[in-house]
Amino acid sequence: MTTLAPTPGVLWRRTRGPVVAVAVVLLGALALAILAGGRGSGRLDPRSPEPSGSRAVAEVLRDQGVEVVLVTTTAGVRGSASAGDTVLVVDPALLADEQVDAVRATGADLVVVAPAAPERFVATVTAGPGSAPGLRRPGCDLGAARRAGAAEVGGQGFEVASGTDALRCYARDGRPSLVRVPEGGRAVTLVGSATALTNADLGDEGNAALALGLLGENPRLVWYLPSLADVPAGAQQTSFYSLVPDGVWWALVQLTVAVLLVALWRARRLGPVVAEPLPVVVRASETVEGRARLYRWAGARDTAAEALRAAVRSRTVPALGLPARSAPGAVVDAVAGRTRRPAPDVAALLYGSAPADDAALVRLADDLDALEREVRRP
Repeated sequence: MTTLAPTPGVLWRRTRGPVVAVAVVLLGALALAILAGGRGSGRLDPRSPEPSGSRAVAEVLRDQGVEVVLVTTTAGVRGSASAGDTVLVVDPALLADEQVDAVRATGADLVVVAPAAPERFVATVTAGPGSAPGLRRPGCDLGAARRAGAAEVGGQGFEVASGTDALRCYARDGRPSLVRVPEGGRAVTLVGSATALTNADLGDEGNAALALGLLGENPRLVWYLPSLADVPAGAQQTSFYSLVPDGVWWALVQLTVAVLLVALWRARRLGPVVAEPLPVVVRASETVEGRARLYRWAGARDTAAEALRAAVRSRTVPALGLPARSAPGAVVDAVAGRTRRPAPDVAALLYGSAPADDAALVRLADDLDALEREVRRP
């Protein structure tokens, strides 16, 4: 049994189907994950009735007489918010520094949801280790938190600088997940998780009371939904990679491993040749023809040419009285002396490059046959 190492072209033909299929699945999964994590999902949108939306809390606020104004641009915030209002920022990671300054310049009370860099809104508060949202007791004197009691809070934790006049609520391991800091006649509230604002969780425990207490303190609420399209030209924008959820990267790693395993499976080699007793006697001509067909199928003209040259050398070297492992130069000189051919021509026949096409391979076979006859001629 004879095996041939597959060429790159053969490997590609074997693996392109599975690779293309997995690539399509990979791109589809990435697109769905990005779309699901983007604004199209209605996350914290006061118009959205989806589980991740916030239509329920917006409607209850309106029923209580609070004017809820939805804005999606920094210009909208400037034109809608002023001192005595509340501005809710639900996706602060999308804001450039210029936009944060614009929000702060309104003079309105701020409620910022899950800020990864809280120091952009309050200089004395930094991000601490986070934790999964869960039921917690307020443990502070904030009116909205005391009225709500236990609520599902958590997510981003906060570190408050010592000496800061701040209310620290819903703490775990000494790190609050809700902080209120008075600043220049207005209050800035940082909330570690958006759980209490979503339609799906608003009715659980004290979530509704906490959400209404934080957002309904003033008669007007400006609900700010930032978007990537609103980032000022030239501003330092958040990296695309930081916006992709961590689960997407794990999915990419798993799919990459799957692609490599499929490629290895489809491109596996048969390994070394194993000698086995033939169940029937095969004629030598059929064996030669079968091997030739394998060479042709694989496009291995270089291997076929070297097989022809090696066979001629193995038969002519003993006829010239040379050792079996003679150097190529000695073989060329001996054959040139016997046949009276130029040494470069002999070297090209016995040790030359691979034929460029099948016709050149046939000519090489004929030339080698003629050369062998001349060497054996008495």
